[in-house]
Amino acid sequence: MPPSPPPRRRVPGPARPAPRRPAGGSRPRPAGRPGARPRTIRLGSPRPRLRLVSLGLTLVMLAFVGRLLQVQAVDAEAYAAKAEKNRYLTHKLSAERGEITDRAGVALATSVDAYDITADPKLFTPEESGVADAPEQAAALLAPILGKQPAELVRKLRTPESPRYTVLARRQTPQVWNQIKDLKSVFAEKARVEQAAGRGSGISVLGGVLSERSSKRVYPNGTLAAGILGYVNADGRGAGGLESMLDEELAGKDGKVTYAQSGGRRVPTASSRETPAVPGSDIELTIDRDIQWAAQEAISRQVTESAADRGYVVVQNTRTGEVLAMANAPGFDPNDLSQADSAAMGNAALQDVYEPGSTAKVMSIAAVLEEGAATPGTHVVVPNRLHRGDRLFKDDIDHPTWYLTLNGVLAKSSNIGTILATGQLGDTQPKANQVLHSYLRKFGIGSPTGLGYPGETPGLLARPGEWSTSQQFTVPFGQGLSINAMQAASVYSTIANGGVRITPTLVRGTKGPDGRFIAAPAPGKRRVVSEKTAKAVAAMLESVVDDREGTGTKAAIPGYRVAGKTGTANRVDPQLGRYKGYTASFAGFAPADDPQLTVYCAIQNPTKGSYFGGQICGPVYKKVMEFALKTLSVPPTGEKPPRLPVTFKPGE
Repeated sequence: MPPSPPPRRRVPGPARPAPRRPAGGSRPRPAGRPGARPRTIRLGSPRPRLRLVSLGLTLVMLAFVGRLLQVQAVDAEAYAAKAEKNRYLTHKLSAERGEITDRAGVALATSVDAYDITADPKLFTPEESGVADAPEQAAALLAPILGKQPAELVRKLRTPESPRYTVLARRQTPQVWNQIKDLKSVFAEKARVEQAAGRGSGISVLGGVLSERSSKRVYPNGTLAAGILGYVNADGRGAGGLESMLDEELAGKDGKVTYAQSGGRRVPTASSRETPAVPGSDIELTIDRDIQWAAQEAISRQVTESAADRGYVVVQNTRTGEVLAMANAPGFDPNDLSQADSAAMGNAALQDVYEPGSTAKVMSIAAVLEEGAATPGTHVVVPNRLHRGDRLFKDDIDHPTWYLTLNGVLAKSSNIGTILATGQLGDTQPKANQVLHSYLRKFGIGSPTGLGYPGETPGLLARPGEWSTSQQFTVPFGQGLSINAMQAASVYSTIANGGVRITPTLVRGTKGPDGRFIAAPAPGKRRVVSEKTAKAVAAMLESVVDDREGTGTKAAIPGYRVAGKTGTANRVDPQLGRYKGYTASFAGFAPADDPQLTVYCAIQNPTKGSYFGGQICGPVYKKVMEFALKTLSVPPTGEKPPRLPVTFKPGE
């Protein structure tokens, strides 16, 4: 069969041209629907949209440009300041506080390295620490080490809105910081282990605890001279005693350091600005540490044995006015103020005011001699009772009529004899009062001692026209006026110095940061009585100690000539405001014929054993004076005492 022919391929015809629009713009109608309007699809013009987008972008750019101009031109300085503030931190560099030393350079108060324990509160938030109670956990760990209450530490650690810096404890020892560092290491390792095991964030609960170098005030000798030195407060500023009085010199000038920080940490590669701190000056005192120790030991022992309220001892160089010791009992330890009795934290030797009693008779006798109203050998008939004004006066013991010399009046400490002697200072009692008052003022009674010590009392001395009827007769023997212990010591130093009063001094000089020593200004001097009068009074005071009838025999020192005077006064109780108990005292100097040292002792309200000054203060005087003479290598003079007559026979 012949093969079929192949199918014919349809060949497309030529394309037809598109129908033209008829004139007038009418579209051709589509075929198929007679009379229907043909539909046409076309794209809209993009130009309006492009214009709208361009306008929007232009407005946005203008806003950015405007804001940029405001930030960089108008508010540039303000924003720069904010950036600087947020980026840089400024911390104070505490100046090292100057030392306080004794006259030989032995440190009495010094500063040692310490640390302020600080923290970044933000690092204790749940977001940063990874735990909800990070402040509580950290406080529980730190409280026993810092000696703080946990609640106090929690309060400081929960302050993320404050600057990223808070002080948890100031001036902690290096040992405390080492303990904290060890704890930080332990908890940091624990956090790493827990993170590796998938159980934690890897952040230590103590990671935000930091430290800053500081210094801590320490007193190497504990309670020794604490009444003089005082103490510093929690901010390291002087708050009592010489620490307060000389705070400006001791404190120096703090510096500061400004550094870049990020995330509460210092950026080590960034620049920093530092103003170094200027250390404070060292203060050298007139105090001799060894004599201070002997004085403090002796008065503390006697106050305890006498069950007394308190006592004080002052040692002074009679030729220079320098205070070699000023001891108080009871005292306090400025290293641990939390254990101190607030009543014992001052310097009672300068701040207590009390009636001195018979130790003040030396001023009355000096006035009588200086005015030429009597001599040491003048006869004074002393009855058992003496009626003056509105009172009947007596001596400390009942006695028959005594026939005493003026020297004997002082040796036996007769109140009646002193009243009779000072009555010769004027034609009338008011005139005698005025004369006596003028001498008391010259001796420094009623005025500050000149030490400039904070809280020092000037004592109480009324004007003679204001003396009561009885007071004009009690003032001559030491009642009706009030003093402090330093004033009392200064009176005896004036007699020992030939009648010239030298203003007491506690500071020998200062040594600045440059190491240059600047001596303190020379103390003021004032003549109170003549040298002749002073020598006569010194000889009379020897009778108090040397004569077997004297009241101060317990103060005698073998090999030395000692001049001294006892005192036993009625004491005004500060709580009751009336007389209750006694003030016992003893004052004197040695060697009597070449005076170099004055020692004064007073004990308030002894309630056990004797309350007489010669019995309980005389031995204290002896211990302290003997020690001081040996310490300063003062040899005995080898001269014999004059032994002035104490009594006379009637009819002589």
